[in-house]
Amino acid sequence: MRGSATDPTSTPGQRHLRRTAVALASAALMLPLLGAGPAQSSPESSAGELRSAFAGAAAEYHVPQSVLLAVSYLQSRWDTHAGAPSVTGGYGPMHLTDARTALATAEHFAGGTEDARGDSARPATHPDARVPADSELPARLRTLPRAAELTGLPAAELRTDPAANIAGGAALLAAAQKEMGEPLDADPAGWYGAVARFSGADDTATAAAYANDVYDVLRTGEERVTDQGQRMALAAQPGLSPDTAQLKRTGLRTAAPADDVECPRSVSCESVPAPYEEFGDNDYGNHDLGDRPQSQRIKYIVVHDTEGSWDGVMKLIQDPTYVSWNYTIRSTDGLIAQHVKAKDVAWHAGNWDINARSVGIEHEGFLTSPDAWYTEAMYRSSARLVKYLSRSYGIPLDRQHILGHDNVPGPTAATVPGMHTDPGPFWDWRHYFQLLGHPFKRTGGKHSSLVTILPDYAANQPVYTGCATKGEPCAAHGSSEVRLYSDHDESAPLITDVGLGTAPTDGVNDLSSRVSTGQRFAVADRWGDWTAIWYLGQKAWFHNPRKQPTAVRAAGLVVTPKDGAASIPVYGRAYPEKEAYPAGVPAQSVVPLKYTIPAGQKYAVGDLVPGEYYYAVTFTPDSHRVVTGKDLYYEIQYGHRVAFVRAADVTVAGAAR
Repeated sequence: MRGSATDPTSTPGQRHLRRTAVALASAALMLPLLGAGPAQSSPESSAGELRSAFAGAAAEYHVPQSVLLAVSYLQSRWDTHAGAPSVTGGYGPMHLTDARTALATAEHFAGGTEDARGDSARPATHPDARVPADSELPARLRTLPRAAELTGLPAAELRTDPAANIAGGAALLAAAQKEMGEPLDADPAGWYGAVARFSGADDTATAAAYANDVYDVLRTGEERVTDQGQRMALAAQPGLSPDTAQLKRTGLRTAAPADDVECPRSVSCESVPAPYEEFGDNDYGNHDLGDRPQSQRIKYIVVHDTEGSWDGVMKLIQDPTYVSWNYTIRSTDGLIAQHVKAKDVAWHAGNWDINARSVGIEHEGFLTSPDAWYTEAMYRSSARLVKYLSRSYGIPLDRQHILGHDNVPGPTAATVPGMHTDPGPFWDWRHYFQLLGHPFKRTGGKHSSLVTILPDYAANQPVYTGCATKGEPCAAHGSSEVRLYSDHDESAPLITDVGLGTAPTDGVNDLSSRVSTGQRFAVADRWGDWTAIWYLGQKAWFHNPRKQPTAVRAAGLVVTPKDGAASIPVYGRAYPEKEAYPAGVPAQSVVPLKYTIPAGQKYAVGDLVPGEYYYAVTFTPDSHRVVTGKDLYYEIQYGHRVAFVRAADVTVAGAAR
């Protein structure tokens, strides 16, 4: 989530961010952390049992089965998650929320003291937390107790039994329909208001955005295999037109139009501004005023997770002594809050060069709690926002420009070990890019020397440790990432990251030897079902069987050191040469990282970018300016993180097709 606006080793004239250790508000606002392992659940359902549960609940509570299926898809994509709670304490296919129970059973409240992110470079996000009372939680975080009242089923059963959970969701929809005075009609068009209320949103705009998504699912239909191996399908109803006038009868407050936000019309968006205030001794927070994209191009979107709940994060972003980001997205209903305008520079990525060229988006969630899952509503809302930003600023929709925080390079060698690792291995990049309308696929021929990492998310379940207890295995879970070895053998040593300076592990926060879905790498070798790529200056192997591939052939450009060079340096930021700085702007050091590219190795290319530095060290923007040099850099996929090489040091070529 968080990163410094500048690095601590920068030269005089580069502003240093004053940090204050700030807790993410009270525990009443904090939802499940690491250690909230799956509750005991019934044995795996036989084929068709989930479909029968939807049919039975629809008949019992007189809810159209298609509506029940569409709501469940938007909540969980019909997955059960083995009874484990989502990031907002939601359970089961219907995402019935019981945040208090999720908190009480989480490791943090059972004596655990570690920061959920496991990153000692950052302050703990919420120390000394306590379990809140139900009355202290908003209604959207306690729908499961209400479902228990309506159905007469025990809360524990609603949390762990998929059929009971679906019945609870049907009961909530039927109750909402009755409370609005609407009939329990078989026509799905007449359930728009009930669906809007089911979202748990506080206002009509957010509720409508959620309901519109549900009806989009109804119109287009969906089909997938669930996490329990059951094939589910919802037939398309392309002509379906809901009664949107019901929204006025939901009883939700009408929010004032958010004219000052930069969001697509298809989402609900509110303004929660990050303060730009001066305080202390020539200090200010928590972002910089800029003039993007007129004076500087926005080239990247950085995906983060919050490591805290919505309410706590909304308080944190309004603290002028803290850092900032541009947007936050809520898990339950996909509500978006904008904090920093796109023209201004938020402090979110831990690399000033990336900050100056990027927009940062936080997602309500926890990296080290894989079964504290993200909702489909949040994924869809995020994808719509990213598509809007892509259109607005000309940002390509690929993994060279849509980065995780874990893909942002350390700006200097000293900062590499402390760089952040969110959103982590459990963020579903494959599904995310499908929602963006740019699915990853094979683009190279049989002789291509590039690959795109593309495992099957659900089936790809590498072992991770340290989610709840250091060294202990995490719960088995689908992952976007593939592990790298020093030889074509899973018993071989893992690839070592010399920049981290530590022995590689399978720890959930250890990025030493992992590649991520959508990233492209140059092929170094092949051996049976194994593929080797150039990675961190080494030949790194991953298992890539033909029957269940973890990568596909790709087309694109690669860089290699120019002839005669034994190796070339790798940089964490693309800053201008010393001669480019005008009087009054201190020249920033251009020092390579500990990494190199030896002769003969190849790396996939992103953009060609100018050396650029945004000078902003004063509260008043009079002296702010963008320094652009003559030196050019290529962004490359060097390891798990991107990096930069000087254009003058490399030769660019197309990968063999």
